[in-house]
Amino acid sequence: MAEVLPPVLVVTGISGAGKSTTLKALEDLGFEAVDNLPQSLLAPLLAAPTERKLAIGIDARTRAFDPRHILDAIAQLSQTGRTVRILFLDCAGPELVKRFSETRRRHPLAADRPAVDGIAWEREMLEALRQAADMVIDTTDFSSNDLRREIGNRFRAVNGNALTLTLVSFGYSRGVPRDADLVFDMRFLKNPHWDAALRPLTGTDPAVAAHVAGDPAFAPAFNAIMGLLALLLPGYAREGRAYVTVAFGCTGGRHRSVAVAQAASEWLQQAGWPNSVAHRDRAREAIDETEDALFSVSPEEGYA
Repeated sequence: MAEVLPPVLVVTGISGAGKSTTLKALEDLGFEAVDNLPQSLLAPLLAAPTERKLAIGIDARTRAFDPRHILDAIAQLSQTGRTVRILFLDCAGPELVKRFSETRRRHPLAADRPAVDGIAWEREMLEALRQAADMVIDTTDFSSNDLRREIGNRFRAVNGNALTLTLVSFGYSRGVPRDADLVFDMRFLKNPHWDAALRPLTGTDPAVAAHVAGDPAFAPAFNAIMGLLALLLPGYAREGRAYVTVAFGCTGGRHRSVAVAQAASEWLQQAGWPNSVAHRDRAREAIDETEDALFSVSPEEGYA
């Protein structure tokens, strides 16, 4: 059976219409993105085997740019059975002029002339690609977030769930993870550290997980947190967020936060949100006198 190679998406269009934003959005969706590729390298790149979907950015800035050469290379590759599609990004002239003015960038084809001249020349050069395009997106009324959302809507179904969801457990004694988008404090739960049999274990051990889940405060808090995530995650996905990190913390990062992160991961998997779990501090010992002091006082002596 012949090997089925991933599809190729050629991203082109008018300068200022959002090609860079589009390529970044596609990269977040799992594409391998290559921008401003020299035309002489197009055919070798298209023919090279790869396991990832490929997005290639090409426009009038490309050296020795020739739309007919690009279309010929695409036609030759299509004859081999490889799927190649063209995405063309367009935008109205007045909006393009406004964008170049606001960013104080010169149009690449009008270094010493008004931007409107470069836009007209480029539009003429790219007309053959526009006519051959499988998809045309007019970004005249789009913000960069609008464009990322549109790309997600068009390509997420092909690529699967575009949101990369990570759950992290941690200990407050070592600081909150800097990349956390949402942080939930689990220090209100009864601490397994005070049970001599559980102290050497971690939140991934069934006995510790049962101890944490057995706290009367666990179920209502856990259900409320999962309900909040069920509300927020679809919104993050609609807004084009590629990565979301949810962190659960306790004092040392070995018991309560680990158990809750594991339970949350299972709940989210069943709810249709694939995720990965990282237990930052699970395997670490006390790192300084501060943490030792936190664990040296029992609840009966005044620490909870």
